[in-house]
Amino acid sequence: MADAVVINKVDTADNENILTVRRNSQEVNPDAVIIEGASPVFVDKPELIRGKKVLVVEDGPTLTHGEMRYGAGTVAAQKLGAAKIVDPRPFTVKSITATYEKYPNIGVLLPAMGYGEQQMKDLETTINQTDCDSVVIGTPIDLGRILKINKPSTRVMYELQEIGQNTVESVLKAKGIL
Repeated sequence: MADAVVINKVDTADNENILTVRRNSQEVNPDAVIIEGASPVFVDKPELIRGKKVLVVEDGPTLTHGEMRYGAGTVAAQKLGAAKIVDPRPFTVKSITATYEKYPNIGVLLPAMGYGEQQMKDLETTINQTDCDSVVIGTPIDLGRILKINKPSTRVMYELQEIGQNTVESVLKAKGIL
């Protein structure tokens, strides 16, 4: 069994869901230390969001297979006061269009589906054709490094912020690992 269980996003998740995860974790592994955490977002160029019409690009599998309705890019756009999240669907091409057909509940977010050269090209074309002021990249990989985006873009990142006395480091030290 694990020495610790990290319950993340306690700052944004529903309190009842957090309590359910805590109860289930304690039931399955009563000796594990529970570490609570948050994942605050950080944006490298917040001025590209505030008051702007933004295209939000999120992690593809999070929106498709994970069926999430938002990701880090959406959180940043809302938190920093984007005027509007632009719907990319009128501008999609080929494999990106097919992704929306297969997963119609994605809504106005652009899933970063780029597992091959053609998908990457289709993603780049969709981004570049979308009528927006700037692009909010909420994906684990920095798309600005691998795509030629023809409009200003900003990257959204997040890190684990432990809350309380129990931390990963304190658990590792207590176990003699650090």
